Amino acid sequence: MKLEMRRRQTADVKTGNHGDLKEESRTDKMDTRRKEGDGRLKSLLGFDPLAITGWTSLVRLLNEPRDPAGLAVTRILFGILMMVDIPQERGMANVDSRFSDEVLCRFPLFSGLEPLPVDWMYLVYLVMFCGAVGICLGLFYRYSCALFFIPYWYIFFLDKSAWNNHSYLYGLLGFQLTWMDANRCWSLDALRNPKVRNKHIPLWNYTMLRTQIFIVYFLAGLKKLDRDWMSGYSMNNLSKSWVFDPFKLLLTDDQIDLYIVHIGGLTLDLFSGFLMFFDKTRPFVFFFVGSFHTMNSQLFSIGMFPYAMLATMPIFCYVDWPRKLIAKMPTFIKGRFVTEYDALEQSEHCIYPEDKQTVEKTKETQGVEDVDKDQSKKLGKTRKPSERSWYHHIASCWLILYLSFQFFMPYSHFITQGYNNWTNGLYGYSWDMMVHSWATQHIKIKFVDSTGETGYLDPKYFTNTRRWASHPDMVKQYAMCIADNLQDAGLNEVELYFDIWKSMNDRFHQRMVHPLGDMVKAEWSPFQYPEWNMPLLTEFSDWRTQLKKTEDELGENIDVTFVADFPGLFLENYLNDDFDNCSITVLSGKVKVELVDNGTFITLNEGEKLQLPIGAFHNVHVVSKEPSTYMYLFVNGTNVEYQKNITNALESVGGTLDDLKNGQITDPMIANITDEKLAIDIRDINSENRKHSGSGAKLSFANASKFLEKKAKVLRLTVSKTSIALGHVLFGYESVLESVKRDMESKQGNSGSQTRVSA
Repeated sequence: MKLEMRRRQTADVKTGNHGDLKEESRTDKMDTRRKEGDGRLKSLLGFDPLAITGWTSLVRLLNEPRDPAGLAVTRILFGILMMVDIPQERGMANVDSRFSDEVLCRFPLFSGLEPLPVDWMYLVYLVMFCGAVGICLGLFYRYSCALFFIPYWYIFFLDKSAWNNHSYLYGLLGFQLTWMDANRCWSLDALRNPKVRNKHIPLWNYTMLRTQIFIVYFLAGLKKLDRDWMSGYSMNNLSKSWVFDPFKLLLTDDQIDLYIVHIGGLTLDLFSGFLMFFDKTRPFVFFFVGSFHTMNSQLFSIGMFPYAMLATMPIFCYVDWPRKLIAKMPTFIKGRFVTEYDALEQSEHCIYPEDKQTVEKTKETQGVEDVDKDQSKKLGKTRKPSERSWYHHIASCWLILYLSFQFFMPYSHFITQGYNNWTNGLYGYSWDMMVHSWATQHIKIKFVDSTGETGYLDPKYFTNTRRWASHPDMVKQYAMCIADNLQDAGLNEVELYFDIWKSMNDRFHQRMVHPLGDMVKAEWSPFQYPEWNMPLLTEFSDWRTQLKKTEDELGENIDVTFVADFPGLFLENYLNDDFDNCSITVLSGKVKVELVDNGTFITLNEGEKLQLPIGAFHNVHVVSKEPSTYMYLFVNGTNVEYQKNITNALESVGGTLDDLKNGQITDPMIANITDEKLAIDIRDINSENRKHSGSGAKLSFANASKFLEKKAKVLRLTVSKTSIALGHVLFGYESVLESVKRDMESKQGNSGSQTRVSA
């Protein structure tokens, strides 16, 4: 046989068949390289993308078994954070003040959606709070999720003016958890029900949660690919805060605002969602993302959002990371949670492969690595192969549809055009966090009744928020609400005219809505762009550098306001006696200034200036064919005198204005200021400046007791008012409103008694 083989090889060489051997060798090498490449791809992504050849293989992948430990920790942390959030940012402690005044205008998403009576609203909040407790404990898990997210979305839809991105995110996470098997580990459900105890969960549970958090980062980054953000106009003066003190060793304040806040924020949002998926980059990204959220917790009053984002970071780690962490703890702790030979049970929600009967240990965020027989004894029991069921197909379809919707929603503004103005859509579901900063110059609301009588309303009279003025849908809602209230007051068939002046990202102040249109009769539809919107004058965006330079060159006692207006319109203005030396200068275009008292008109061209009379009305008409720009310069005499009084008061106790700016005025110094009103003002200014200066960090331990006392007060109010409301609903006792009214009258009576005794 050996001789015959040698003869065949010799014949192959003689006949030239060695080329075929080389070709086979080359093919073998290519197959080896392809397998190595596939292995590296699987190691990087956690799964082999080439193995997904159709719907069947995709369903099998999405329903592969995974350790529930990582999801269980996320569930517990989310429940705890929502238990803290509900009394505070959701406003459970202040339901009575938020929903008791029937005259106040509200801005629900759906017309006709109204709040329940105040005592019943406390019950709604209580149900939501109980749902958060149930989520944390994993008790009656799916019912608890429903108890949380149904009241949550009801309260969310009640008031668009309170929307923000993180409130929207909490609602999404509560809704997502309802469909996940997050109670399979470390839950009371698992303790009382062996059917769910230590069961595997399908991969799509992790995929949905990870992708949702990825969307938050990545789409926020895409929204920051905006000229205003990349030029540093969206968020100014953050560098004044003490959290940026380390950067001030190398950079100026302006450089910190541009490179650290804007460019750094863009880079982090755009790439961190990707880099958290991979083992080699995850620790590096965790450091920067963790620092980012920690800084945000000190910079902004955004409730639990920074902590919620910190809590979601581990979801990108290995799904069994909690077990690995506990395994390294002392025996008395480790024995209570996990043992080396602890095995997970098979779940009907997962698909188990036919060729491997053991549960495979997770290697990366989504992947599975093979384990030998000795390891399988530690990691899992022998499993029976399972077939795909209707559940697996429906779950896979649900995942794809939900995530597709989440990617689509932030860019759906071409459909819901009725909510668009200078920005697209409502602030809350677009992930355009901090991209737009607003400054309100003034808001004027004029009404004309059926008899022709004219009057003006305080813009804040029927609402506690000004966010309505930035969105056309809420402008329309506010107009209709005011008209109803005025009709109740005896004014019929009123016409309402809104003149709203705002600046976005340091541009000129300009109108947002047309001032000559009756907002009661103005048409509005969710799907049509409002014709009464006034466009943002982006042609003047390049002026912002010059505007900042002009403002910086002015003295501390000189104020400036930059205005842009449209042809054919005029600005009505009144200069009160607080102003000194007020003038108007035309920057571009042509205007005609009307001095109302004497009825004269003065035309001003570009570069011309006019001194304006104090204590009188004047109107500025734009007479050029294009929009015109101009600026007011004035000295606020009252403010100058006030600053002198502040300076003198500080000097009398050994302080300076610099000490006040740095938040370094002590309580004993404030107590020695004789002017009580100035003392209160200095205390408030000092407290605010302390938050943004290094002294805020140095005194953090001293402020901790005040912080905890404030939180304890919120908790006490929540418990007491909810108890009263519950007693009213269940037993007919006095309502919360009656109790609050009685307490207020009691306080006023005590105050009056003390005043009489002092006198």
